Parts: sequence; structure tokens; C-alpha cells
Amino acid sequence: MEQQLDFLVDKVVAELQKKLSELGEKAPAQVVEQAVEKVVEASMQPSVEANGAAAPQSDVSEEPERTAQIPNPQWKEGLEELLTSTPARIGVWRTGVRPLTKTMLQLRRDHAAAVDAVYGEVRQEVLDQFSLFTVETQYDNTENYLKRPDMGRILTDEGVRLLQERCQKKPQVQIVVSDGLSASAVDANLKDVLPSLLDSLKSYGLSCGTPFFVKGGRVASMDHIGEVLEPEVLVMLIGERPGLVTAHSMSAYMCYRPRKGMVESERTVISNIHRQGTSPVEAGAHIGTILFKMLEQKASGVKLVL
Repeated sequence: MEQQLDFLVDKVVAELQKKLSELGEKAPAQVVEQAVEKVVEASMQPSVEANGAAAPQSDVSEEPERTAQIPNPQWKEGLEELLTSTPARIGVWRTGVRPLTKTMLQLRRDHAAAVDAVYGEVRQEVLDQFSLFTVETQYDNTENYLKRPDMGRILTDEGVRLLQERCQKKPQVQIVVSDGLSASAVDANLKDVLPSLLDSLKSYGLSCGTPFFVKGGRVASMDHIGEVLEPEVLVMLIGERPGLVTAHSMSAYMCYRPRKGMVESERTVISNIHRQGTSPVEAGAHIGTILFKMLEQKASGVKLVL
């Protein structure tokens, strides 16, 4: 999806340049709007060749090569090295006192994706694929979730009842999935992380309890879950706070014998699980290894030796 949006941004800029050359100084305030409308309209219809056959779609799955927009940089090699070492917005240059149009379009695109990640919901078909039933915390709604983190740490009475009825008690490993601050992180990564994690647990001879989904969950909701189910180890796959580099990043928080009153140093975490960060498949396998070591050492967090 991100590559497709990059492709659309490029098409908008190309159409904008074409209109500017045609219109000159006429109606400058309408130029961007017209360019966007034309590209969006074209993107809704398949391309057709002269013989009536569908034209091949442009390949937007490849990661575009990043190039600096600064004209005649004093240290070109150093700037190129920086571009390959970070996804941050550097070397974007400017026009007058503002960023280039393409940079602004990309910024607005990424900001919109971050907002959608926070206010969106995990697709039900993703949960159904892994037979995950849903329990909720006391967050009530998204606005309250953002303002009252403490309410995302406690399950509702109905949620506790569901766990007691449907989950295995005192499992060796308990897997929990939560939207956290990015529903799109679950949509994007769960299909790769969870099967890899289950395969890893099987290879170590570890048994798994009943996985489920927590809506409106914070990391510390794993403590309340631990009190109810009493697992030996628990891993929570949760959406991270989105940024302007990616809105699809997931974290895996793990702890040994989770319980209320735990401090953050007692948790172990793998963060930045996404396609441009920690590979989702590799992350799932590594989580299984860490859980195995937790059970061996009966420890997690700063006490765990990896």
C-alpha cells in the first residue's frame, strides 16, 4: 500500500508539472487540485492499450531508490551515505521557504496513515483467520483511550468472564494480540508473525494456550490477563505508536509469570516489527526463542540473559 501511494504521489507531481507548463501563470490555485483529481480518476480505472487489451500495470511493489533533492551538494558521497542509513526525511530541499510539493504530498500521506492507524479498527477477517475471539478493556472509546492509558490496562468484567470460559488455564505460553496504538500494524503483520511464532514454539516443544484479541489494550493489560489465566510466560503482539516513517509497526512484549504490580524492567520487548524494520517472519521465530529462554531461566526483562 505504501508503494502504491508513492506511485500516486509521483503521478500527481508529473501531472502538476504538465499543467503548470500548459497554464503558465493562469489559475495557480487550481492547478494542484486539478492534477490530483485527474490522477485519482485515472487510478480508479484500468489502463487500456490501443487494441483494447488491459495494459500492464506499473510495478509499484519495489522499494524506490532514495535520492537527495539538494542541487550540487558539497559532499555528495556523505549525503548518499546518510540516505542509505536512515528513512528520515533528509536531503529533501525546498522551494522558497517551504518544502517541495512532492515532499509535502508525501508528508500529508504519511500523517493521514498515522491517524488512520490510531483511529482505525483491526479487520475482522484477520482475527477470523486465526480464530481469535475479542475481549475489551475499560477504554470505552478512542479519545478516552488516548487520554486515560490506565483504562486500557484493565479488562472489563465481561472480558474476564470470557477468558475464564474460553481460555486454557495456567498455559505454558499465552499469546495475546492487541490493536494498541496501530490497528493497521495488526492487519499488516499478524499473518506473518503469528504462524512463525507458533512454528517456533512447536520446534522448542512448548505448548500454547488459547490466543485471543484485546481491543483497546495497553501493554500493562498483560498483567491483568496474567492474574486471570496464570500463564508461565505471556507474549503480547501490539500495535506501536505510528510515526511518519511507518504506521504499521508492531511490538512483542514478553514477561515471565505476568501479574499486577509488575514494573517495566520486568518485560522483554522486540520492537519495530514491520517490512522495513524487523522482518515479521524472523520476529515470530525470535520471539519463540526468547520465550524458551524465559522458561529455562524463570526470568524476563533485565534479569533475562539472552
